[in-house]
Amino acid sequence: MSVTEVVDPATLAGRVADLAAQIAADYQGRQPVLLGVLKGAVPFLADLSRGMGPRVDIDFLGLTRFGTEGRVGIAMDSATSIAGRHVLLVEDIVDTGLTLSYLLGLLQTREPASLATATLLDKRTRRIVDVPLEYRGFEIGDEFLIGYGLDWDGRFRNLPGLWAILDLAEFQDDPSGLAHVVFGERGDRVAP
Repeated sequence: MSVTEVVDPATLAGRVADLAAQIAADYQGRQPVLLGVLKGAVPFLADLSRGMGPRVDIDFLGLTRFGTEGRVGIAMDSATSIAGRHVLLVEDIVDTGLTLSYLLGLLQTREPASLATATLLDKRTRRIVDVPLEYRGFEIGDEFLIGYGLDWDGRFRNLPGLWAILDLAEFQDDPSGLAHVVFGERGDRVAP
């Protein structure tokens, strides 16, 4: 299996803890709303929020993509009013910037007191639209990554680290091989 772990769980935990401490310091005396973009941001948002202490609210947005242009729509809106609130939009990965640009524009219309972004991964080489990233975990290249919220065909979000798929065709032929690489003998019990 042509995969390699590019960020191990300990490194992820350390970087997320550093970001949580920085964000907590920046938002001291305020109770921000962490607004996670489903589904990929869930592990990052969960770990980030635990590191920030008790003065945070958490909510989510779900997106859909449709059409050949990849237009973005809201599949599930947040239930929390953000008017007058300090909002931190939490993403798993930012690449072209198109989705984030759309979300920031939408959220600005809801009149938050402040709006900032945090992303675990910044794929800057693919940027089409310049977007603000106040908090960034790692800058990455153009590799296809899975784990820690990132998926392939809805699978592998639960991997504890970030893995690069070096041969996508080989991986698509036998995706269950990755489970054996990551989990060893336990991976043999994972359904294809």
